[in-house]
Amino acid sequence: MTATPILEARQLVKRFPVKGGLLGKARSWVHAVDDVSFAIAAGESLGVVGESGCGKSTTARLLVHLLEPDAGTILLDGRPIGVTNGVPLTQARRQIQMVFQDSFASLNPRLTVEASVAFGPRVHGVSQREATERARSLLARVGLEPDRFAGRYPHELSGGQRQRVNIARALALQPRVVILDEAVSALDKSVEAQVLNLLLDLKAEFGLTYVFISHDLNVVRYMSDRVMVMYLGKIAELGPVASIYDDARHPYTRALLSAMPSMNPRRRTTQAPLAGDPPNPIDPPPGCRFKARCRHAEEVCGQGDIQLYAAGEAHRVACLMDQPRAGHSHSAKAVVP
Repeated sequence: MTATPILEARQLVKRFPVKGGLLGKARSWVHAVDDVSFAIAAGESLGVVGESGCGKSTTARLLVHLLEPDAGTILLDGRPIGVTNGVPLTQARRQIQMVFQDSFASLNPRLTVEASVAFGPRVHGVSQREATERARSLLARVGLEPDRFAGRYPHELSGGQRQRVNIARALALQPRVVILDEAVSALDKSVEAQVLNLLLDLKAEFGLTYVFISHDLNVVRYMSDRVMVMYLGKIAELGPVASIYDDARHPYTRALLSAMPSMNPRRRTTQAPLAGDPPNPIDPPPGCRFKARCRHAEEVCGQGDIQLYAAGEAHRVACLMDQPRAGHSHSAKAVVP
């Protein structure tokens, strides 16, 4: 029997209005997240990758209910969040925390480091004394000596130190799931390595589950157990990290991986892995949204909605070339029962 996922998204949809005219009414909609479904097991790390504008950060904000989905359901331990007889939103927010990309904008400039970390527990009913003790303990755990840093303000810290404060603040409510949205992308490489190792140590120590969003495919490979590739609001491919990196099936995933820098001078990139820009998210094309940039695209790729299909053990891909008898000239010939 398969264990219940700690966090699950079912058919999430989020669209943003594009307003215009004299009355400011919505004239069209940006399709930011369109029918996205996935599940995360307790204790695993799910890496999320894709170009800017593919829906990664919007998906993250939907999971923590900073944005409300237009359709779909988010489940915690198999129970829907924020509905009658489900998980109350206050409880869900204690168990799911988020670390943002901009370490400076994430912190209140008027609060000291200690006060910022203690603020969340105080809001959720923890006494001032216990919240302060918890804040100082977590600051020490993330490598910031409380006697030196507790009374400082955000502008007195470096980028790496501020991000450590944000990590401590996310852990202050003792969550089970932490969503890291480009949490190390603004750091230089030496500091980035320290923060990544810290995150892995904290994951093992506190039994955390991570959703790790990044543009850096090498970092995602280092941090993740599974990888979800998104393109224009949809999931293009989803599977174990080794399967995705060693046997990518979707043309978009292969293009992303081919763009990874290599230390081998014999593996120089001589051609751009991708050409053109993504389609307009206000009016996405029917069928496969990658077809305009895909050299394998055929007429059938623009028909219907391309669903995720099994391409191996726990490996799913939204491409007709891997679906038996899908009508594509490269479709798998075998009939899967």
